[in-house]
Amino acid sequence: MHKRHQKILELINNRQKISVNELSKLTNVSVVTIRNDLSYLEEQNFIKRTHGFAEILDRDVMSERIQLNFSLKQRLAKYALNFIEDGDSIFIEGGSTNALLARELLNFEGEIVVITVCTYIAQLLKEAKFDVILLGGLLQAKSDSVIGPLTRMCITQTHFNKAFLGIDGYHPEMGFTGRDMMRAEVINCVLDKGAQNYVITDSSKFGSVFAYTIAIDKIKHIITDNNLDINFENDIMKKSINVYKLP
Repeated sequence: MHKRHQKILELINNRQKISVNELSKLTNVSVVTIRNDLSYLEEQNFIKRTHGFAEILDRDVMSERIQLNFSLKQRLAKYALNFIEDGDSIFIEGGSTNALLARELLNFEGEIVVITVCTYIAQLLKEAKFDVILLGGLLQAKSDSVIGPLTRMCITQTHFNKAFLGIDGYHPEMGFTGRDMMRAEVINCVLDKGAQNYVITDSSKFGSVFAYTIAIDKIKHIITDNNLDINFENDIMKKSINVYKLP
């Protein structure tokens, strides 16, 4: 994908709806060029077009969520590679940043095994040189993940030394939370395994609260960006959680 296409997708996702004229000004290209770009992006099912405007599609669809703050998520994914070593057996949960981490692993030099509940991630890794284990369960189409009792049973029957997880919110009083009950159950099941657990998230998630609790006492590492509020950072570190920010 062209860098300009990535920029256009970020602008559309951040605004939800934006005019062709404004996109032309913000990207310093002609209206004709923008219209051609939007036609391509619509053909690839990244956006939808209305008269004079471009709009986001359903943000629950992974391919669209990846494009929201794409550059930052890609930097977080590349940084997370520093925590993966030859010989690791890795669990990668769902989420857009974790999907980008999986994509980065295609070029990983070393022997690893990747275990995932995310069908999107498994598809990304179909050409991988290492073993990829896709666990079973009830397919949750909106998240491209499997969930439910069978998924939790599969997790208990597999072994991994590191896990990379996503969260939807963090609050000093509530801890980590998720917006989906079934996915939160999967994450908590992974945390029960006692592996080295890494939460990968951009700083925008801090301050948000959702309905379903994720076991904060079993999380030891957070990978995030440099915009993390110092009060949140201090609170997290008081809970004996290591905070790794982008260099």
